[in-house]
Amino acid sequence: MKRIFDFSCALCASVLLALPILIVAIMVRLTSSGPILYWSDRVGMANVIFRMPKFRTMQVGTPAIATHLLSDSGQYLTSVGSFLRKSSLDELPQLWSILVGDMSFVGPRPALFNQDDLIALRTEYGVDKLVPGLTGWAQVNGRDELSIPIKVQYEVEYLNKQSFWFDMRILGLTFLKVVRRTGVSH
Repeated sequence: MKRIFDFSCALCASVLLALPILIVAIMVRLTSSGPILYWSDRVGMANVIFRMPKFRTMQVGTPAIATHLLSDSGQYLTSVGSFLRKSSLDELPQLWSILVGDMSFVGPRPALFNQDDLIALRTEYGVDKLVPGLTGWAQVNGRDELSIPIKVQYEVEYLNKQSFWFDMRILGLTFLKVVRRTGVSH
């Protein structure tokens, strides 16, 4: 049932958001050199690596590590990168990952392939059994501000409480977070 919901909503969202997606793509193209999309190797369900698209917000050549690990992440941002991240518009291409089944609307955010500490902790607690999401319980409870152990605690709570209505609550809270631009550190 969740997969049908995800596919149907992602298809509708792709159609409804086609114009904003096109506008963001043009903004990225006009303000920096390099590709419009950045394809990131991410860890999916059962720790299988998949390629997740995002609008590129960083300069070409930025190290492929979590942004919070960069000494001065601001120096790598494109001129529209900060705006795209704070508004979460950089996430729109992930509708593709939902359409093809690599992601869901709600689940733990997919880890970067080299976030070994996060991957190990998720595996230890069974969170790796979940399809990663565009948003999740940890995102609405702190997003970038959470330490890895706290983030995984929220993900375990989601694992144990997951339901259609819990997902709807998380989607609603996500909408509020995006509108208010809270919990984003870059």
